[in-house]
Amino acid sequence: MATDLQESPARAPRRGPGSPARPGMRDKLARWDVKLSPYLYVAPFFIVFGIVGLFPLLYTGYVSLFDWELIEDSPEFIGLDNYVDLMVDEQFWKVLVNTLSIFLLSSIPQIIIAVLIAYLLNTRLRAPTTWRISVLLPYVASLVALGIIFANLFGPQFGLVNSILETFGIDRIDWQADRFSSHVAIAVMVNWRWTGYNALIVLAAMQAIPRDLYEAAVVDGASSLRRFVSITLPLLRPTLIFVVITSTIGGLQIFTEPKLFSEMPGSNNGGATNQYQTVTLYMYQSAFEQQDFGYASAIAWVLFVIIIVIALINFLLTRRLAGTGSGR
Repeated sequence: MATDLQESPARAPRRGPGSPARPGMRDKLARWDVKLSPYLYVAPFFIVFGIVGLFPLLYTGYVSLFDWELIEDSPEFIGLDNYVDLMVDEQFWKVLVNTLSIFLLSSIPQIIIAVLIAYLLNTRLRAPTTWRISVLLPYVASLVALGIIFANLFGPQFGLVNSILETFGIDRIDWQADRFSSHVAIAVMVNWRWTGYNALIVLAAMQAIPRDLYEAAVVDGASSLRRFVSITLPLLRPTLIFVVITSTIGGLQIFTEPKLFSEMPGSNNGGATNQYQTVTLYMYQSAFEQQDFGYASAIAWVLFVIIIVIALINFLLTRRLAGTGSGR
């Protein structure tokens, strides 16, 4: 009896018929796989983004705090002086107005026309694939070639656009010397390239709308316009928000079109009087012509903040307008 009492503590307790079994190593690995696998799958994107996106952004902010010349080995720390100088720089405010003007003249018509083209492509057309490819051709074409072509089309002396205006009795317009006219010409170039691209994005969203909604609206006697306003537009809200935000980012970062617009040599930084110089062109000029990397970095960061603010405003306005339309 004593021997049994001494050996009883060393014996492993027996599990009852209802007690759970201990998880083995395979079960633990399966559990870790479920928890960790999603992070491992998305990790390559964040690693690449951190190297080619986040690090340059943060390093640009670091450079903006220095008086950093291209040929200097020891830049001087000046804090926020570059930003202070930028706020009182008349040229910066001029190019910012130019950028906003070109952005509004291009983005607003671009989105409206893209939605209308998508609506037409969503109807029963013959050879629909051909039509969809055709609206994408301007986007596929070389941007440098388009810039040269449009610079000649809007040429002040022998441009085709002025020749057409003269046939209707309208005087020639110096598209490259006049400030507002140059903005219109560059906006036309931007719209020519990007409208078809956005139209295909909107078309894909339109085709994802259930056809039952349209059939029910037809039974209720809704017209085509009523179906478009009450069904199509509200259900396009996420896509329209995406298109608006991407158009905002691209419109405020416009560089190549104004860079190639002028035919005159030596005026490829936004015209002879900077009448169509954009923020990115001014940043390029400050960095690689004036060799002031610190000031150019400050311009880049201010532009980044402006893009975030305007994109957020566009997001809120688009969501509010689409929500109002869906509540009709």
